[in-house]
Amino acid sequence: MKKIVSFGLVIILFIILLFLGPGNYKAKNTLRVGASNIPHAEILRHVEPILKKEGIKLDIVTFQDYVLPNRALIGKQLDANYFQTPAFLDQWNKQNDADLVNMGAVHLEPIGIYSKKAKSLSQLKDGSKILVSSNAPDYGRIIQLFQQQGLIKIKKGVNISQATFSDITYNPKHLKFQTGYEPKIMPLIYNNGEGDAVAINSNYAVQSGLQPDKQSIALQKATKDSPYNNIVAARHSDRNNREIKLLVKALQSKSTQNWIREKYKGAVLPAEK
Repeated sequence: MKKIVSFGLVIILFIILLFLGPGNYKAKNTLRVGASNIPHAEILRHVEPILKKEGIKLDIVTFQDYVLPNRALIGKQLDANYFQTPAFLDQWNKQNDADLVNMGAVHLEPIGIYSKKAKSLSQLKDGSKILVSSNAPDYGRIIQLFQQQGLIKIKKGVNISQATFSDITYNPKHLKFQTGYEPKIMPLIYNNGEGDAVAINSNYAVQSGLQPDKQSIALQKATKDSPYNNIVAARHSDRNNREIKLLVKALQSKSTQNWIREKYKGAVLPAEK
């Protein structure tokens, strides 16, 4: 009889776990955060001791792309993620009918332009081919870098964060912006000498051993309330979650922001407040 009861309890427990699924499992006092490996996961590891003092264990899950972290957050495999910009989050929410929320900005990964054929944007020759990833939210800041040098102009009234290369109306050097590459392979494309210039986001540049502040021919600067600051995101239902708020507080602390400056030497910049 006891064996029958025990077996019945095992079956019930199995059914409950099957119903809940792996996405709803959460260890007590553990905050599971998805992040790109560099610099996000490194920065998260830096604040682990701060959260530990608050009784929070940080479980960092790393991702190699920009697609899975938000899916994992929606699916409740994560409590929060830290890899994207507000511009990317807004676009992702619209495309996926989702309501993930921005919990706070931490840093800027300045996008840079790299070239083996020119030492500055102004030195690019007529008809130069600029290779760009498929990450559309980056297009505005790439355009901005060229626009600041007077090389291109876009339609009046177009928000720079929403701009695409089809919005360019002035391009006297006939620069050709070729898109469609995976963001993570942009350093490889540059190292292979493809195109005349390559746009690379700093997290992938740093991972590949490039030094954005020294090797890029143009590099984005940090600005207050930039739509390109990297943020912590969470589900709308967790917008008041104490643990996530403590994580953001630790990431935005003066000590962490100073650590970012010192460690990344300009390749990663603290978000302006």
